Amino acid sequence: MFDSICTCCSVYNKMAAPVSEKTVKLGFLEEIDSQLLKSHFFPSKVGGRPAWLSLDQLPDPSSLQCSECNGVTRFLMQVYAPLQSRDDTFHRTLFVFICPNPPCSSKSVTKSFKVIRSQLPLLNDFYSKEPPSEEIPEDFDSEQYPHAGKFHPLCKVCGVKGPKKCSQCKKASYCSKSHQVIDWKTGHKKECCKENKKKTGSGSQAYESELFKEFELVTEDEVLPAESNNNNSKSEEECLREYERLMESQKFQSSNEVYQLEELEKTAKGETEEDKAYLKFKERVRTEPSQVLRYCRTDEPLWVSLYQRPAAEDIPNCPLCGASRVFEFQIMPQLLNHLDLDRLEASVDWGTLCVYTCADSCSIGNTYREEFIWKQDFYNPDE
Repeated sequence: MFDSICTCCSVYNKMAAPVSEKTVKLGFLEEIDSQLLKSHFFPSKVGGRPAWLSLDQLPDPSSLQCSECNGVTRFLMQVYAPLQSRDDTFHRTLFVFICPNPPCSSKSVTKSFKVIRSQLPLLNDFYSKEPPSEEIPEDFDSEQYPHAGKFHPLCKVCGVKGPKKCSQCKKASYCSKSHQVIDWKTGHKKECCKENKKKTGSGSQAYESELFKEFELVTEDEVLPAESNNNNSKSEEECLREYERLMESQKFQSSNEVYQLEELEKTAKGETEEDKAYLKFKERVRTEPSQVLRYCRTDEPLWVSLYQRPAAEDIPNCPLCGASRVFEFQIMPQLLNHLDLDRLEASVDWGTLCVYTCADSCSIGNTYREEFIWKQDFYNPDE
């Protein structure tokens, strides 16, 4: 994900943490050959199937279920974010899953989203210590390279661990009954139990409705413009004048509508503060409106609202080592436009998704560990 040179091995050019932890990295989407988004390329990406980092001991599908409806979550993105602090974080990736059921995302700030961490040392059980070539040969065969399918049967539909098998052919694997039904309707009904028949319906295009469109996630440093007067924002003086005109309006003199000065002042002040919070967000992203991710470990998120900001006690400590969790990156609302989720009818929505991870990025071997994600909306949920 990052373009600085790793101090451990200078031949790697995309596997080091930011030069400064306070440097904000902005993430953008690019279309690329999907073969370059496989595990051995250590990609950052959105959509498609997960390109697992640790290829063994994949998370059980039950741990990825939505905590609201217990349904299957959908892979949203992965961020390759190695840390130079220790050898066992030479490779490090965070995976985000979301529930595609709109009512779930509207009920809770956390339960319908999942984030898991995987990390490996340079010398590990799966990959060469040499960096991968980014040129795809004409005879490229993904089976020649490390991938999770060599260690676990994977769900034909979504690419997570597939402990369930088709009861007839005993070959096709699935993460859940619902994905088995989808595959049966998509084409497995015709191919099941037929020997020497070329596989069909196994590509991502066959399961478009169950996968997000796949993109590479590329990053660049955020460059802030020179400070200038914000001509697009509403000044405090303008807000005060609007309030004064409101008070002078005859409609507030009606005997049927008696407004207390104290309540009006409170309302006017609240709207002004909320305007400021949103305008700060809007102004910060204005120069790069297509950004879908902001990465800055140990910094603070760019909040979209005054509401639903977590208190310190809302962010649980790492259950494995007890360390506090720190902010690592946030997913921006612009991503919704690329996922066919931003619709007029009920749909999955967010103002921003903020990912918090173990401050020590504690050692976990070849396993996966759940981290914490916080959803903030644009609106006040109590209104």
